[in-house]
Amino acid sequence: MNAMPGDGPMSDFADSHPPPAEEGKHDGPRMARGISPAAGVDEILAEPEAAATVASLKAFFEARSIAVIGASRRPGTIGHMLFRSLLLHGFKGVVYPVNPGAEVIASVKAYPSVLDVPGDVDLAIVIVPAETVQHVVEECGQKGVRGVVVISAGFAESGPEGKEKEQKLLETIRNYGMRLIGPNCMGIINTSPQGEMNATFSPLFPPAGNIAFGTQSGALGLAILEYARNLNIGLSTFVSIGNRADVSSNDLLQYWAADPATGLILLYLESFGNPKRFARIARGITPFKPVVAVKSGRTAAGSRAAASHTGALATAEIASEALFTQAGIIRVDTLEQLFDVANLLVHQPVPAGRRVAILTNGGGPGILTADACAARGLELPSLSEATVSGLGAFLLPRASLTNPVDMTAEAAAEHYSQAMKLLAEDKKVDIVIVIFVPPVVTNAETVASAIRGVAPQFRQRGKTLIASFMGSRGASIELGSRENCCVPSFAFPEDTAAALASACEYNEWRKRPKGTIPALEGIDRSKGERTVKSATERSRTRPLWLDSAAVADLLGAYGIRTVRSKEARTADEAVMAAGEVGFPVAIKLAAPTIVHKTEVGGVILDIRSREEAELAFLKIRERMAAIGKADEMQGVTVQQMISGGVEAIVGVAQDPSFGPLMMFGLGGIYAELFKDVTFRIHPLTDVDAHEMVRSVKAYQLLEGWRGAKPCDVKALEELLLRVSAMVEDLPQIAELDLNPVKALDKGYVVVDARVMLG
Repeated sequence: MNAMPGDGPMSDFADSHPPPAEEGKHDGPRMARGISPAAGVDEILAEPEAAATVASLKAFFEARSIAVIGASRRPGTIGHMLFRSLLLHGFKGVVYPVNPGAEVIASVKAYPSVLDVPGDVDLAIVIVPAETVQHVVEECGQKGVRGVVVISAGFAESGPEGKEKEQKLLETIRNYGMRLIGPNCMGIINTSPQGEMNATFSPLFPPAGNIAFGTQSGALGLAILEYARNLNIGLSTFVSIGNRADVSSNDLLQYWAADPATGLILLYLESFGNPKRFARIARGITPFKPVVAVKSGRTAAGSRAAASHTGALATAEIASEALFTQAGIIRVDTLEQLFDVANLLVHQPVPAGRRVAILTNGGGPGILTADACAARGLELPSLSEATVSGLGAFLLPRASLTNPVDMTAEAAAEHYSQAMKLLAEDKKVDIVIVIFVPPVVTNAETVASAIRGVAPQFRQRGKTLIASFMGSRGASIELGSRENCCVPSFAFPEDTAAALASACEYNEWRKRPKGTIPALEGIDRSKGERTVKSATERSRTRPLWLDSAAVADLLGAYGIRTVRSKEARTADEAVMAAGEVGFPVAIKLAAPTIVHKTEVGGVILDIRSREEAELAFLKIRERMAAIGKADEMQGVTVQQMISGGVEAIVGVAQDPSFGPLMMFGLGGIYAELFKDVTFRIHPLTDVDAHEMVRSVKAYQLLEGWRGAKPCDVKALEELLLRVSAMVEDLPQIAELDLNPVKALDKGYVVVDARVMLG
């Protein structure tokens, strides 16, 4: 959006938009099914900061008087459209147009400045050129305005000068105790009867409902509102936060947590302002109000060259995924999926389990749906004998009575009704997907009527019912009413399965124990601090890789079991060390600057004599000289050979926004090839550690693969918690690799370890 001259020095943008559409009809708010909106609110508001945030945002959503600064007489301009939107869409307070170049706008008396407005002004909407915004906001502060929405662009998004301009604007906002949404935003909408308003330049006013929507992208705002209206998805509030100079998604989460009109929160995010605060707030909300988010930037590559396995694997995307997982946020890839999940959660109970029954009048769509469900971890159980017997009593002989139930193309509306009643009673089923492929012989509306008639029986039993009218999307309004259990309709099986899987994952997260950070025995924090302090005093180089002795001391201070080893700087020392450790041994290059020792021939295993030990040292030295890295060799590490077990990796990497990231996965030389790893944001709870170990494919190896002994999984969980405790005590740790960690049938042992201080 670019500022353009118009009616006068405070005129608005000249972007062209179609004239406002007719005001839409809307009903009262509706709560998300299976969600208790009151639970947890008191706990969130108990924090003084949260209560203050909620109170401050009421200036936007409970305003009794609004000044539109930059309101315009010219049709098609944003200043004209936004002012008319406020007039047309039910705002019950006073609206003051402010424009020094106009006496009257839309038959309402205009004022040259907000200071000239005769009454109080709760909220100001600013639509003036960027260079004028600062002056206008100063006047808002003098007037006593509590909330300001700056639609104007030309701030931080435009470069260094704009960023400086935005910082000055923010200082003014804070000096006057105001709150700011924007700049560079689309505005806000409230559908509540008490504060109903459309303070955006969109002609579309969404149906009223219990979904709050926050978006960082103003450009997507128009599409979002149109999508919501077309699908009849009701919103409680809509906020375009733009550059987030002041009000952020974190603030909105706190407001919506306390808002009784909001039962479901949707977010479009491009970045996190304060990820740690976002995670903390979201984690307190998601147990009682679902949060569904689209975050762009999934394919962004790592921003730096990594010096460890963990650093190489810990991308910004990985950090975002870890945050969403731990906070219980439902993450989806597209806006379409965002509305699919919202459509399901707002109209139906959260699925009690993953057991799905499919009812169809076409075999192909039934199989496609079954495949899509299976691919997303949903189960298709065998139906109960009573259900199968009941189906056989009225369906044609060629119908398939197994799950999926194929009633064939001849199935009439009464067949759907009878079959659905049986499935509603089947205790082996949590979810029912009803598929209708329009044949010549059956009318779609009669089938929709049959679904409407049986839907309340599913609601009474707490079962999730969704439909797929093939080729027809968003038909929930046709499959019920707000008083009579809407049934969301999806066009294709993949959409149906994806929305269900997301809802199931959310329900499982809600049910899981929240976890605690346990007190661990055998930790000598003072020794760990002394080890780090000693290393930093000996060298001013940063980043600083600890030598093997310091790493051993550090891990020992936190009760982390390591393989018996000795350092050697010469061939003679290597021979002596091998004898002390005890054959067989492994000899490994000691060079902190080299991450992958095997790639330079720096690892020789299963050495069984003094002669082999001497030869191994010499070979490693020769190999380093051959590649021009002789100066980087500080000697070798002689280690006890550990046979058997499964190789795992445990790591830590510091993310500039998220802080320490903890990693667990399949270890050894193939860690970066297979990337069978999982991440969580520090600190870890016992539940986090439990889930991390079980969320990688290699967990099957840990359980005991094809006759192998099961590994001591509890010991690995404890290892993760000990590393997390170390990171908590020693924030100087920038990166850490324990790779490989040999997971044994009793305990574990760290074979190789690298620690970098920042």
